[in-house]
Amino acid sequence: MTTPRAVEGAGHARYVYRLRVSSTARSALLTEWDRCRWIWNECVARSKKAHRDGEKCGPARLDKMLTEARGAASWLAEGNSVPQQQLIRDFGKSRAKALKDIKDRLPQQQRAGMPKHKRKREADPTLNHTRRGFRLKDGRLHLAGGIILTVVRSRDLPADPSSVRVYRDSLGHWYASFVVPAEVQLLPATGAVIGVDWGVRETATTTSDAHDLPHAEHGRKAKSRLTRYDRMMARRKPTKGQSASKGYRAAKKLRAKTYEKIARRRQDAARKWAKRVVTDHDAIAVEDFRPKFLAKSTMARKAADAAIGTTKKALLEMGRKHRRDVRLVHPAHTTMDCASCGARTKHALPLSERTYTCTACGAVSPRDKNSARVMLVRAGLNPAGVEGIGPPGAPLQEAA
Repeated sequence: MTTPRAVEGAGHARYVYRLRVSSTARSALLTEWDRCRWIWNECVARSKKAHRDGEKCGPARLDKMLTEARGAASWLAEGNSVPQQQLIRDFGKSRAKALKDIKDRLPQQQRAGMPKHKRKREADPTLNHTRRGFRLKDGRLHLAGGIILTVVRSRDLPADPSSVRVYRDSLGHWYASFVVPAEVQLLPATGAVIGVDWGVRETATTTSDAHDLPHAEHGRKAKSRLTRYDRMMARRKPTKGQSASKGYRAAKKLRAKTYEKIARRRQDAARKWAKRVVTDHDAIAVEDFRPKFLAKSTMARKAADAAIGTTKKALLEMGRKHRRDVRLVHPAHTTMDCASCGARTKHALPLSERTYTCTACGAVSPRDKNSARVMLVRAGLNPAGVEGIGPPGAPLQEAA
C-alpha cells in the first residue's frame, strides 16, 4: 500500500508502505521502543519538575540528560541513538506547541495538550530515523542495530528518502513512512474552471454535472457488520477489574478492521475524484468548509459518513502536487447569495428548501449548484461574475 500525502513544508511528501516483520525483527523493534518510551517519560517528568521549580527545560538540557542516561545505563546505550534523539526533538516540538497555545490564550478545546506519559499497553510504537539511521537495499529496510524489515511496495519511491518513521497501528500492522522531496507533475492546461460546494446529500456539488461527487455511504453499508461486532463485544464485555477475554479482544479487532476499511474506501474515493477534478480544470474555487459544527447537529452521522474533511484535504493535496490554482472561499452566506446578480436573501434558507430563487433578478437554480457558482464569483474565476476577472494567462471558461 502506498499513500502519498503532503507533510509540513510544501517541498516534501510522505509515502507509506506496509511492512512484513519477522518475529526477530518485531522483538527488536519493541525492545527499541521500550528504550524510547522510557526517554519520553523521563522528558515528561523532568519537564514537569522544571515547571514547578520555575526553570527552563529546553532541547539542550534534554540532550544532556540523554547523554548522561546512556552513559549510566548500559541497556539504554545498547539501543540506537538516532530514534532516541528524534524522540527528544518530537517532545520539544509538542511542548513548544502547547506553550505557544497557552501564550496565545486559545480556548481550551483548541489547545495542543502538554506531552503526557506513554503507557506500555496503550501507546503504539513509533520510531523515527534520519538518513544516517537507515538504508534501503534489495526491497528491504535496514535500520541501525541490525533490524531488517521487508517493504511491501506497490511502486518505487520517486527520490531518495531523507527520513523514515516505522510505526505500528492499533490493529498490530507495521508501516514505514518515508519523507521524500515532493514530486511536481505538471498537467496540460485545459482553460476550464470549477466551483466546489460541500454538502450532505452529495459530498461535493460542482458547477460541472460530470464532476459531482455523490454520497457513497460507506458507513451505512457496513452498519450491519458493525452492529454485529458491537453486540459481540457487549456480550463478552469484562466486568470491572477483570481482564478482557479472547473473544472480546477478537470482536474488538474485527470492529476496528471494519472501521479501517471504511476509512480507506473514503480516502480512495476522495483521491480518485480529486485527481479527475484537478486533471480537467486549471483553477478550482473550493468552499473553505469546517464540518466540525455538524457533529452537534441531527445530521452528524450522515455528515461524518460523507467524509467532507477527507475529500477536501485530498483535493488540496492533489492541486498542490499538480500546481493547479486552488482558491479557498469563505463559506459565510454562500447559500444566501445569488450567483447571477450578487443579491442576498434577507433570511437563511432552511435545509428543506432545495431550490434557490432570487427575488432580485428572478434566477432559479438548485440550491447547491447556485452555491458552487457563488464560489467561482467570490474567487474571481467567473468572467461573468461580480469580480469580472479571471486568473492570469489564457482566458478561463466555467465548466459546462
